[in-house]
Amino acid sequence: MTNALTLPAVGGSIESYIQSVNSFPILSQEEETGLARRLWNHGDIEAAQKLILSHLRFVVAIARGYKGYGLPQADLIQEGNIGLMKAVKRFDPERGVRLVSFAVHWIKAEIHEFIMRNWRLVKIATTKQQRKLFFNLRSMKQGLDTMNPQEVEAMATQLGVKSEEVVEMEKRFNGSDISLEPLSDEEDDTFSPISYLTDGAEPSQILESVQITQMREQGLQHSLECLDDRSRHIIEARWLREKDSATLHDLAAELGVSAERVRQIEAKALQKMRGTMTATA
Repeated sequence: MTNALTLPAVGGSIESYIQSVNSFPILSQEEETGLARRLWNHGDIEAAQKLILSHLRFVVAIARGYKGYGLPQADLIQEGNIGLMKAVKRFDPERGVRLVSFAVHWIKAEIHEFIMRNWRLVKIATTKQQRKLFFNLRSMKQGLDTMNPQEVEAMATQLGVKSEEVVEMEKRFNGSDISLEPLSDEEDDTFSPISYLTDGAEPSQILESVQITQMREQGLQHSLECLDDRSRHIIEARWLREKDSATLHDLAAELGVSAERVRQIEAKALQKMRGTMTATA
């Protein structure tokens, strides 16, 4: 679809580009639904182009929220536009939601992946919790000064991470650029940006993989929310901790029940989660 589309170039003056995309009319819900049906049912490229052009301004608005990472605004917008095009291609007009609501996930996913691949501190976010901290720390910090212990503790609690991780992430934000290759005296298992470069993979495959992972994580979170508090605690302690997972006997002692009872609750919870994730897939 994208090869046949003609979009404004994100280059030169950002102000000129913004003026250009703001000149495209915002579609009414009826117009949007009609165009989406033409695309969905007949593969109408002209309809796709109109849908994309009318939503480019929203990509600009979302991309502005990522200025703090020191990457070119034009690149952030371009990556967001890729997400928008993917969203338009997948948008089902019969779902009863507006395209902009559906597209936000895809736009942000492309921008996030671009930042993770290109920001000078790319090595800092290697787990789901670290990525969450990475994308929230800068926006949540009050000013540029180093946080005091109370602010660190409050942020750690809000984001569900350890205080030490908040302190370390803040140090990395304020640190100097890092080398693409690890230094000669570093440990063999040290992570460096070079570790994240792919060997021959297509960018579209990388982005698609990231989006699939994110959607699976969202499905997991939804399935956890469907559990009662005790069941959710057991699953998180047994399966979702990055280290020091709890044993059946650990949880039995904590909850005041037998290990066999914990095993039964765990089995029932896992079965319910599988059903929930299958239904939402």
